[in-house]
Amino acid sequence: METAVIKTPLGYAQITGDVNGISKIEIVDEATTITTVFPDVLKEAVLQLQDYFEGKRTSFSFLMNLSGTEFQKRVWQELLDIPYGKTCSYLELSKKLGDVKAIRAVAAANGKNPLWIVIPCHRVIGSDGSLTGYAGGIWRKKWLIDHENPVKQESLF
Repeated sequence: METAVIKTPLGYAQITGDVNGISKIEIVDEATTITTVFPDVLKEAVLQLQDYFEGKRTSFSFLMNLSGTEFQKRVWQELLDIPYGKTCSYLELSKKLGDVKAIRAVAAANGKNPLWIVIPCHRVIGSDGSLTGYAGGIWRKKWLIDHENPVKQESLF
């Protein structure tokens, strides 16, 4: 496994992967050494994340190597279907997965998302439109939703 750290507007992103794909992208708060020379297997992910933060990218196409339960993978796949600039409630997500009662399991799988930003768990909000539950902190969730706001003049929240 190779690892790289890049600075983003939201803190440091640590990217982990190998020839089979990127397996983890996580935000880390503590100051760390920023990678200056990137391993070949991570270069595309690094470039795509940088493009995202510069407003040049709305989706990701690098190879992903996800590890999780079948249910988690189904939830993550549904998250990938939420369009850039749009949000979805936990209830709507549960309905799409075919079980309204699975809302807590959906929220738990959302929280286990291994690919920060790439699998857009930040686009999932409460049924009442509130910003709820985000492992990286609500302020980051708000920043990401505002960053993806196609209008850009005013905050969605």
